[in-house]
Amino acid sequence: MKNLFLFCRAGYEKDCAAEIQLRAGEMNIGGFVKANRDDAYVIFQCFAEGDADRLAKELSLDSLVFARQMFAASELLADLPQEDRVTPIVEALSQVEKAGELRVETPDTNESKELSAFCRKFTVPLRQSLRKHGNLLQKESPRRPIIHVCFVAPGQAYAGYSYSNNSSPHFGGIPRLKFPADAPSRSTLKLDEAFIHFIPKEEQETRLRSGLNAVDLGACPGGWTYQLVRRGMMVHAIDNGPMNDKLMETGQVKHHMADGFRWEPPRKNIYWLVCDMVEKPSRVAELMEAWAINGWFKEAIFNLKLPMKSRFKEVHQILATMDEILRENGVEDFRISCKHLYHDRDEVTVHLWLYPERGWN
Repeated sequence: MKNLFLFCRAGYEKDCAAEIQLRAGEMNIGGFVKANRDDAYVIFQCFAEGDADRLAKELSLDSLVFARQMFAASELLADLPQEDRVTPIVEALSQVEKAGELRVETPDTNESKELSAFCRKFTVPLRQSLRKHGNLLQKESPRRPIIHVCFVAPGQAYAGYSYSNNSSPHFGGIPRLKFPADAPSRSTLKLDEAFIHFIPKEEQETRLRSGLNAVDLGACPGGWTYQLVRRGMMVHAIDNGPMNDKLMETGQVKHHMADGFRWEPPRKNIYWLVCDMVEKPSRVAELMEAWAINGWFKEAIFNLKLPMKSRFKEVHQILATMDEILRENGVEDFRISCKHLYHDRDEVTVHLWLYPERGWN
């Protein structure tokens, strides 16, 4: 297999393509991109046999901003016969042995979603045949590769595999979150997804625990504050606008009628800093840098609103500049991660963790 299939948000194919082209080049892997606007996926076709496998194995999915999921893929299986779609797909997966899971997926577009019912029904006979031919284990195993079959149109699919230690746990890289009925705004899902994505499940009890102090810059009406409160944290909500009454009634929120760009914490006991302000991304990044240099938080999650053009270039430059500025100012032990999450729109979410190897006093 010479192709790497990458899922992304519709309309962001150009950014996903630019990113995979750059990252493959850094690994000295040659190839070219095939992408169409609003397809919600990108194909990177490698020149050399085996390079798609290398990308699927060695290029960290978490390090990619605009890709939700990726897998080493066959050529497009076009005109699959209605009477037997299973056989050509199994043949395309002949090099895959003893995989631990099967996912029959579609890109995240309205047109492709119409295939979802078919994919669910098709999974059963395909799974049976793959098990019969030894491509798939009889019982699911989280330690083995994952087989992906992505239908991009009726009778047209890409088939391939991802490595379970470098793959999203969700179909198409999309977590299914339910909007809480008592949340002040739908923006609450952005922070909920960010916590799920950036904080490993086994570490959430310590890093998202009750009793931690948090700051929400630009909090009104409280969508992000809601996620902090429901995890038992005490929150400083910074915004000149009104906060949701039910949040204030919890007794866990102190509302400061202030400008988020000027407010400073009275004590150095803030663990979480979150921010979803509608501002130029460079200005928000500068604010986060200032807080980090002053040591006013342990972990931060913030959103950067994207420009209409050159979105990958802008994000790449902001993250590189942040890394440089923090190091120049003596902050050398930190981790920066960035992802275009499902509940993001024209923005990306950044996680900044200061001194990750140290405990929190």
